Amino acid sequence: MSANVTNAAGSMRARLGNGVALVALFAAMIAFGAWQTEAWWVASPRAGSWVLAIVVVLAFVGLCVSTWRDAQADRAGADGIDVPDADAMLLAWASQTGFGQQLAEHTAQALRDAGTAVRVLPLHRVDADVLRSHRRALFIASTTGEGDPPDHALRFTRHVLGQPMALAGLEYAVLALGDRAYDRFCGFGRRLDQWLHHNGAQPMFDRIDVDAGDAGALRHWQHRLGQLAGNTALADWSAPRYRPWRLQERRWLNPGSVGGPAYHVALSPMDTRDLDWEAGDIAEIGPRHAPSDVMAWLLAAGQDAAADVEHGGESVALASLLQRSRLPEPTSVRGHSPQTIANELQPLPHREYSIASLPQDGALHLLVRQMRHADGRLGSGSGWLTAHADVGGPVDLRIRRNVAFHPPRDDRPMILVGNGTGLAGLRAHLKARALAGHRRNWLVFGERQREHDFHHRDEIEGWLRDGHLQHLDLAFSRDGAQRVYVQDVLRANAARLREWINEGAAIYVCGSLEGMAPAVDAVLRETVGLDALEAMAADGRYCRDVY
Repeated sequence: MSANVTNAAGSMRARLGNGVALVALFAAMIAFGAWQTEAWWVASPRAGSWVLAIVVVLAFVGLCVSTWRDAQADRAGADGIDVPDADAMLLAWASQTGFGQQLAEHTAQALRDAGTAVRVLPLHRVDADVLRSHRRALFIASTTGEGDPPDHALRFTRHVLGQPMALAGLEYAVLALGDRAYDRFCGFGRRLDQWLHHNGAQPMFDRIDVDAGDAGALRHWQHRLGQLAGNTALADWSAPRYRPWRLQERRWLNPGSVGGPAYHVALSPMDTRDLDWEAGDIAEIGPRHAPSDVMAWLLAAGQDAAADVEHGGESVALASLLQRSRLPEPTSVRGHSPQTIANELQPLPHREYSIASLPQDGALHLLVRQMRHADGRLGSGSGWLTAHADVGGPVDLRIRRNVAFHPPRDDRPMILVGNGTGLAGLRAHLKARALAGHRRNWLVFGERQREHDFHHRDEIEGWLRDGHLQHLDLAFSRDGAQRVYVQDVLRANAARLREWINEGAAIYVCGSLEGMAPAVDAVLRETVGLDALEAMAADGRYCRDVY
């Protein structure tokens, strides 16, 4: 029986039950009326009492009508009537205080604005049929107390979660809400994520844990939504509070490569107190348009670049504000005053990059590959950092803590796996390990061509000579007749991989979510088994920063 038929049958039973109850109440009223033999009122009520009684009755009727409408709307959403599109993305939420539901509403609106159909359901209305009827699903899961689900999700927990279920055709992602003050931080969201993964569902991106409504983690969720919807220009829900940094150095790392240009970018803070992060943390960059693009827009809109406008309590030139804002269609603002235009501008959404250095280096390093739109324009973040920003000029930057990818606190062995610009996050970890004197490190890195794409080669080979790296295995996919990737290198070294894991090694993966990350995950499953790999993830021994 389908979910819709089940819900319809339940609705019919509910209506019959309500009808029987009303008939019984009506019969009771008649019986009590016949039993009453004396006059109903000794005296007629005052006019004010009649008015009050009428107001109370009308309020009660209004409440009943409102409740009925809400129930009808909820039932329509549960039956999928609100979104008839079979390809709609499922968005299921579990919320104790209402915050999770609020985030679900923001998420649904962001996806719809990007042209993605969404079906929104509370988690208690999700069952096996609902899950199997969607190809993609997002879950927003709050944790209450010590790892418990919200009250309304208890039915889902008893009847769905934990039951074996074939979900191989489902792609999913989880936003887990919690509070680190509790021992089982994000316990329900983590349990849901593990159950989905264990039953064959494939993550579209790794679970995002949110500590007490952390705005940075929520921006990261929104960043992923933009990637899912194919619209990375979604406005930030909460703009990062950027700090002023300076572009200190920009160096092209791979001239001659068949791949896209990759750059080493170094940034120094205006205030040295901003040199504060750990390996694994993320740089949120406030991008800007190329000055030439802004001038072309001003010309098309018939506006003066030097016009002064008020923004954020200060006076700025219109061109300067436009450079860091989403540009509307020039024809839509022709004839508008500069201040009217300024009032409607929205900031460009932030861009995220893994930090490739430590504070001890005196600068924040990034490894940035140029990205281009279909029309050949550079991406807003990579274009700003690798082409448009002047060396020595300002860059807006905020550091976001990424606790899920922080290094181990002890000297356990560490296996670092990555490809392309994913080397950035691994480089920071290797620097931290070298600084701490922890030498049990194994790097597996993949790129296109050894001659052009072996980023930071001298530094890495120096760590190998000095003993800070015990093993270095490389996979350059375009150098041979047969393409070899990092997952192939891991599989070829399965015996060593198993030995290191048995000795308590932690595995850190950084790089491409498409291709590399799931292929590495498959090799790890082959090597240690799914249960053991999930236990490692739960213990913080299997960590990923993939994008």
